Amino acid sequence: MSGKTLTSAAVAILASAAVLSGCGDDDSTGGHDGHTDAAATTSAAASTVPTSSGAATGVRNDADIDFAREMIPHHQQAVAMAAMVPSRSTDPEVLDLAARIQAAQDPEIVTMTAWLRAWGVPATPTTGSGMDHGGMPMTPGAMPGMMSDEQMARMRDATGAEFDRLWLTGMIAHHRGAIEMARTELTAGADPEAKALAQRIIDTQQAEIARMQELLQG
Repeated sequence: MSGKTLTSAAVAILASAAVLSGCGDDDSTGGHDGHTDAAATTSAAASTVPTSSGAATGVRNDADIDFAREMIPHHQQAVAMAAMVPSRSTDPEVLDLAARIQAAQDPEIVTMTAWLRAWGVPATPTTGSGMDHGGMPMTPGAMPGMMSDEQMARMRDATGAEFDRLWLTGMIAHHRGAIEMARTELTAGADPEAKALAQRIIDTQQAEIARMQELLQG
């Protein structure tokens, strides 16, 4: 092979290598950009990964926090009212209603308390009536439907048909208050789990109100 031919071949080989090298650089750059995009996507998705409490991270707002912090003591008073029934009523319908109310609302208190813990918000749950969600004396009417200390005392002192009347009347008002609070959450809240609980409270307690009204009329 002549010297001219060898020189031409060498130039061709060097040119091919340069082209291949350029393609490799493009692929490498593209792969780096791809990893960056994937990392950004993963980071964005993580902001809505459900927590162990069942509430999504990064989607709650002040209305969700207020709903949980206020509904906890509201439910606690309903549970306290339900606990009065077995020793004061002999009506099987009232006994059954009280048992169902307690069975529904006790777990909801646990759920909402877990949300607040996951959100880093103090729950400061209270027990008994006449208290607000911060553990301070509560002005009657501070939360819709809450019974005053006097109303709770009258129920504790009553028995039989008189107790049933006071309890049904009081629980209807209490349920209406909870429904009002739940509707506020549906309108103003952002957390999907909190809104789902609000809807469940509305559905359950509306049905219980209808049954309690029938018992009062009967």
